[in-house]
Amino acid sequence: MNYTLKSSNIMPKFGIGTWCMGEIEKEAQKEAEAILFALENGVRLIDTAEMYGEGKAESIIGNALKMSNIKREEIFIVSKVYPHNAGRDKLFKSLKCSLKRMGLNYLDMYLLHWRGRVPLSETVECMEEAKRDGLIKDWGVSNFDIDDMKELDTIKDGDKCTVNQVLYHLGSRGADYSLAPYMEERNIALMAYCPLAQAGGLGKDILKNNTLLSIAKKHNAAPSQIALAFIMSFNNKIAIPKSSNKKHIIENIESQKIKLDDEDMALINKEFPKPSKKMPLDIV
Repeated sequence: MNYTLKSSNIMPKFGIGTWCMGEIEKEAQKEAEAILFALENGVRLIDTAEMYGEGKAESIIGNALKMSNIKREEIFIVSKVYPHNAGRDKLFKSLKCSLKRMGLNYLDMYLLHWRGRVPLSETVECMEEAKRDGLIKDWGVSNFDIDDMKELDTIKDGDKCTVNQVLYHLGSRGADYSLAPYMEERNIALMAYCPLAQAGGLGKDILKNNTLLSIAKKHNAAPSQIALAFIMSFNNKIAIPKSSNKKHIIENIESQKIKLDDEDMALINKEFPKPSKKMPLDIV
């Protein structure tokens, strides 16, 4: 399952996230092996950030890539820059450090992690320069709400933004009110982080929901697979669940095979409705 970005580059609609990786030193090898396992089982999108483990998650990815025989050009790698590093004086240093930690020559996607004090125009200018220099293929943003995206559209080359990564799952569909439609009109992909509501305790409640359990039984699937399949059923939505558990990784991968029918979608939308008014974008 792939999505064609407005740049014409191809991005997988499913990947593995690495938030919280690199925070416990003794888990580093296991985490690298989990990423390798995902790659060996067909995952071709890896999402990370310089913030994750203060660079250690990127180093873990670098170790996994060293162990892998998969060609670099077959893997789509996303990283993010801290807002305070998103200006001309620091962005290129941050980018090159991220590349070095992962043993890469370029990133497929580089995101501004969230809004900060650096003017958007300066960040966009740097992103475009990084593209021209061959350090990145595409750039985007993260945790941008509708007003942020509209502001971005007013900036020179702001329309080159190809992705907005936001918190999105069945229990957090605030983006569906105005943000997601706005992005779809402009061919901007929505990367859903925490797609299984991993942050906080909400995920357990969602995955025990009777409607979700019923649909899962119909498809001989796990509730988590239905939650992921729902996200990927939308043209421009991409799911990046994080897991170091091999059983869960396989379950997540297999969710790509599930095709929800109109009845399934209607039941899900009734149980987990889109908001009827503008809501603040959830962020963790």
